[in-house]
Amino acid sequence: MTTAVAAEYSAPAKIILFGEHAVVHGQPAIAAPVSSLRAFASVTPASAGSGLAIDVADLDTRLTISSGGAVPDHPLARAACLLLDTICRPPPDLRVTLRSQIPIASGLGSGAALTTALMRALVGAGGMSIPDAVLNELVYEVEREFHGTPSGIDNTVVVYERTIWFVRGEPPALLTVGKPFDLVVADTGVHASTKDAVAGVHALLAADPAGTRPVIEAIGALAHRARSTIARGDIRSLGPLMNENHRLLQRLTASSDELDRLAAAALSAGAWGAKLSGGGRGGNMIALCPPGAEAELAAALLAAGARRTIMTKVEAHE
Repeated sequence: MTTAVAAEYSAPAKIILFGEHAVVHGQPAIAAPVSSLRAFASVTPASAGSGLAIDVADLDTRLTISSGGAVPDHPLARAACLLLDTICRPPPDLRVTLRSQIPIASGLGSGAALTTALMRALVGAGGMSIPDAVLNELVYEVEREFHGTPSGIDNTVVVYERTIWFVRGEPPALLTVGKPFDLVVADTGVHASTKDAVAGVHALLAADPAGTRPVIEAIGALAHRARSTIARGDIRSLGPLMNENHRLLQRLTASSDELDRLAAAALSAGAWGAKLSGGGRGGNMIALCPPGAEAELAAALLAAGARRTIMTKVEAHE
């Protein structure tokens, strides 16, 4: 099988608009790609017999995989082997360099994006193709290495790169977006483990099911309301839904002082709504921005302590 010449593959970041944590427990969620932030996999041929070298540039790590050799104990190495087994290909003589614009442990899907870019690179370098549905299943298996019991939403929105309606165990549905809308993403600068945050909600549910289950169901109900609101393009009405979603996530111990401070600062600066996005306990807050106010809102969030801000648009589509 021939190996392609030098090439680059990528995958986007993601944000969860509604439904994080509740989605793990059977409720729906809405997520969107952040196409301006990406993970990249650059592929170059290597000398015959050298095997597959994966350079994770941001971590200053090299993972080497060769026929008959031991697989490095790293999720990305296991991702490569899982993909190669699926497409029935031995480790190729390649160097794959991974780099990412996506902050780690910030709820933006950095692990899923790196895995997706790596798998696309290995498929493309072999002159092959793989259906998105199959790729999505493989990336989910690797997500389990990163996060323990992930919902599956990160890998799905990253692989398909579309705004989606997601219910665990069901095929993802592409969401109708009646009108584009702008978000400002504010990074707290606090790295937090999605795995730990998800485990915290599991523990809360086990300790107090009567008090916790209604909160989870209320988050799911908000996602249903948001879906119809987004479809008809009534964007300003999303704001109160976001605010309520954040309050419910606070009750699930998913927020933090930093996230609460940024959400309050966003609302004070004129945002229509604000909430944490992703696993929480750090990571990112998202704010729904009135048209033309992105720069002003971003400046207010930086003044309130955000490490950095990202402006992104959720595009309209049927």
